[in-house]
Amino acid sequence: MAEDEAGLTVAQMAEATGVTAHTLRFYERAELIRPVARNSGNQRRYSSADVEWVRFLLRLRETGMPISQMREYAALREQGPVTTEARLRLLQAHQAGLREQITLLRSHEKALAEKIRLYRNDLTRPADTSTRRHVDTSTERNH
Repeated sequence: MAEDEAGLTVAQMAEATGVTAHTLRFYERAELIRPVARNSGNQRRYSSADVEWVRFLLRLRETGMPISQMREYAALREQGPVTTEARLRLLQAHQAGLREQITLLRSHEKALAEKIRLYRNDLTRPADTSTRRHVDTSTERNH
């Protein structure tokens, strides 16, 4: 491959990372990724480091980090090692929020599992609406 053609095209990068070309361009405009190298035809060429960075950004996005915080993290990253402590604090705060969400989700899942258990029990017993407090009726809406 000629030096001018080295790297991944937008389409190849999209395939490698699982995001659309539109998202890649948005990330560049939003300053989440640094301006990408271009070939003589002015086409973007992404490096393997770009692939890993976009994959990390996707993890941040998929775990609910707002774009503004992603942008802050990206800006800190661009400043190099002097911002390591600030990046660490930002990621620790995000991780703490994730842990709270996970705890809440586990609680919700437990409540749903209990409701499912009650419904399964109802299906194996004769109908007796007086003991079915979790079943919706026309006169009463129980959970």
